[in-house]
Amino acid sequence: MKALLSSRPVLWFLFLFNLVVAAAAPFVVDGTQGLITSVGMGVVSLGAGVSLFRGPARPEHA
Repeated sequence: MKALLSSRPVLWFLFLFNLVVAAAAPFVVDGTQGLITSVGMGVVSLGAGVSLFRGPARPEHA
């Protein structure tokens, strides 16, 4: 499962999809629930974005 979630196409999907949902949530859902949804999806999007731009994991040398 870790290999699937760390693949570049999946990371791009998570980044873009969650970014769109985070931007749209306050307009679709009223009040505090929309704000909390937006923040939560934004955090997931940022996590995927950071993973994308960090690049592949490098093996550690002993």
